[in-house]
Amino acid sequence: QLQLVESGGGLVPPGGSLRLSCTASGSTLDSYAIGWIRQAPGEEREGVSCVGNSDGRPYYSDSVKGRFTISRDNAKNTVYLQMNSLKAEDTAVYYCAALQTPSPSSDSTVQAMCLMTYGDFWGQGTQVTVSS
Repeated sequence: QLQLVESGGGLVPPGGSLRLSCTASGSTLDSYAIGWIRQAPGEEREGVSCVGNSDGRPYYSDSVKGRFTISRDNAKNTVYLQMNSLKAEDTAVYYCAALQTPSPSSDSTVQAMCLMTYGDFWGQGTQVTVSS
């Protein structure tokens, strides 16, 4: 059974940066597409970035494009989300999700994972608060 643990959240002023990590145990990540999905209080979930299980094109939501970068290190069984130029509206709980897909994951599958915010396995989330 795949287990996901997020880390790296915290309080950061506007314009600051954070790097989130999603580390897996129980299985390797190399057969999974991974997504970072966030949810702010009173808001619907939003898939901010998703990446396939091989060197495919990652997906970014319009709200984070150009500011966030997703990357994966299969050797460390970890996926990262580098978040720069943070804004107050980025405040949310950030979850990582894993979706088992055939290799290589198709771009349409990766995009759908983010747009529909679904996954087979989920972490417990890490809080990101952007405030002065």
